[in-house]
Amino acid sequence: MWCRRLAGLLKVQCLQSGSTGHRSLWLPRDSRTVLTAATRWHHTAPESLKCAWQLHGDHLELRYANTLMRFDFVWLRDHCRSASCYNAKTNQRSLDTASVDLGIKPKAVRVDETTLFLTWPDGHVTRYGLEWLVKNSYEGQKQRVMHPRILWNAEIYHQAQVPSVDCRSFLETDEGLKEFLQNFLLYGIAFVENVTPTKEDTEILAERVSLIRETIYGRMWYFTSDFSRGDTAYTKLALDCHTDTTYFQEPCGIQVFHCLKHEGTGGRTLLVDGFYAAEQVLQQAPDQFELLSKVPLKHEYVENVRDCHNHMIGVGPVLNVYPWNNELYLIRYNNYDRAVINTVPYDVVHRWYAAHRTLTAELRRPENELWVKLKPGKALFVDNWRVLHGREAFTGYRQLCGCYLTRDDVLNTARFLGLQA
Repeated sequence: MWCRRLAGLLKVQCLQSGSTGHRSLWLPRDSRTVLTAATRWHHTAPESLKCAWQLHGDHLELRYANTLMRFDFVWLRDHCRSASCYNAKTNQRSLDTASVDLGIKPKAVRVDETTLFLTWPDGHVTRYGLEWLVKNSYEGQKQRVMHPRILWNAEIYHQAQVPSVDCRSFLETDEGLKEFLQNFLLYGIAFVENVTPTKEDTEILAERVSLIRETIYGRMWYFTSDFSRGDTAYTKLALDCHTDTTYFQEPCGIQVFHCLKHEGTGGRTLLVDGFYAAEQVLQQAPDQFELLSKVPLKHEYVENVRDCHNHMIGVGPVLNVYPWNNELYLIRYNNYDRAVINTVPYDVVHRWYAAHRTLTAELRRPENELWVKLKPGKALFVDNWRVLHGREAFTGYRQLCGCYLTRDDVLNTARFLGLQA
């Protein structure tokens, strides 16, 4: 099951009905309009191409590929891809945006079968492919998702039979790496098998996809129940599902876990797709989803253990969405580390508690919980912006190693291999 965004977020307003209140007079697709009375352009194109456009006081309105688009004149000048305005070798803008007259208007406009031509008052000509405009318009972006995903509960994930990737294939072939990254991008978790159970080999694994993010916990860390850090995770207690480093201004993007040794019982790892749970909230209580996406909270980490002295504060809503298409991209959920709620007025905070309760109930549904027994040789990569993790209590000696990865570099590796990320 492919999910191009959370159900409900797929509902895009019909762009063709997006009238702004003025009366539109659509011109045939290849009619040419000149803003001066001195010159008149004429051209005819097949009506089947279904393209029309109209000029307004400060913008161009264009209908193409069943999309109604509106482009500000400054935007049209600023995004010119001519050699004098854009360096195609570096993919960087050369035009000084601040030099563009905010009252600029094109002197002439022409549209042929594939291209929009704009002539500016200084004689400069800008050309845009119509397909490029559809892809890069605001209206076009509202119909697209940044990150295609498959949302899952335990049953969906088991039925998908997502394969683990062998360590050697992962390290030595682009095909193995690409398969791993595709699984990770779609599901938010991915496994690598037959890894030598050492911190050094786990580090080599992590560096295959990204730079390792050094934090207050170091670069690569060992993890056991010695309470060496001021965190409940360094005990043998059960942990409710949560995302890590919510107290960072930008929570860590990916977490790597590798169990090196466990001499005892219990200790299974809990995984929950936070986006799947959020989708259920969106369907059942859209007002609560909206509240969770707009109310900012503080998360805090205060530590004074041995030589570790830290006070971290991160601020943001529980659910983070792209405002142009309402696509969820980050969940910041950790009841252990949530600070005093002093950023929410009294007449909102009770409604926030109700919305938080609804989301928490979804996250804790048994059918949404995927339980995995981590063993030496099997490394787990978790999208910390999407998938919550926890564990059951355990006995005996249990040692994990792992690290955090920079999200930008993981996505960069995926795009280099041709994946949408």
